[in-house]
Amino acid sequence: MKELCNKKNISVLELARQIDQTPQNFCKKLKRDTVTLEEVKQITDVMEVIFE
Repeated sequence: MKELCNKKNISVLELARQIDQTPQNFCKKLKRDTVTLEEVKQITDVMEVIFE
């Protein structure tokens, strides 16, 4: 996720805000690898990438 953020020139904190998550909660989810499928779909929409 961090690598994709770097490529899209957006911070992980800004991504969290754009998907209506607190930065703290989102970072914890990334560390624990507990991001839901719905959140992944939101992330791909924000990042303008295709989710397969």
